[in-house]
Amino acid sequence: MKGVRHYPGFLAATIACLLILYVPLMVIAVYSFNGSTSITKWSGFSLRWYADVFTGPEAERFGLATWNSLSIAIIAATVSTMIATAAALAMIRGGSFRGRQATYALINLPLMVPEIVVAVATLIFFTTIGLTTGYMTILLAHVTFCIPFAYLPIAARLTGIEPTYEQAARDLYATRGQAFRLVLLPLLGPGLVSGWLLAFIISLDDFIITNFVKGAGMETLPTAIFGSVKQGIKPNIMAISTLMLGVSILFVSLSYLVNRRGRTAA
Repeated sequence: MKGVRHYPGFLAATIACLLILYVPLMVIAVYSFNGSTSITKWSGFSLRWYADVFTGPEAERFGLATWNSLSIAIIAATVSTMIATAAALAMIRGGSFRGRQATYALINLPLMVPEIVVAVATLIFFTTIGLTTGYMTILLAHVTFCIPFAYLPIAARLTGIEPTYEQAARDLYATRGQAFRLVLLPLLGPGLVSGWLLAFIISLDDFIITNFVKGAGMETLPTAIFGSVKQGIKPNIMAISTLMLGVSILFVSLSYLVNRRGRTAA
């Protein structure tokens, strides 16, 4: 049976998709090192726009937005990883129970629903219960949509761990808590790290949901970039975008490598 790679046009379609996806990113990265104020004409290599990010007139604004993004991403990734771990234990180690399939669908619902729909629904919910939009509403929204991203690598890792390890610990008079803390949790470590990293970068990069629930005067780095771009694309925005792209690639790569190493060790 022929693989999909052997179908006519597959290679051309793949190359076209890769070019459409990655050429604009490469152009932004290259022109972030342009010495000119022009965003289209190359005038020589320079790091002036990276220096402008940290020392320029908009440095304070972007610095505060970066702090908001980082703090929200760290907290959201940590909380969502804890919830995802509990969900994975219930789904995989909890046996059969009524509503298991519905629970699985509910966990993964944010992955299937368009992000704009989630954003509108979240804003309506916060408004209905009387929450003032701001830092806390962004954090709650991020925790919610980060759960499935943390759940997938954790559940995949947990599925590959045989229950016999925990059973052996129980046979040696370990309590259920000790079996989890001393046996299962270390084995689950690569999945936890991978899930946390993935949830972190998803939270850090989110714009649509954040823009709906952030409220006036509250900015994260993606919304600050969007606000600056509305006034015109400037070279320092390309520098910030390139830095964010680099961080995203780093964390996604780390998540993949940690998860892969965990599967190999298992």
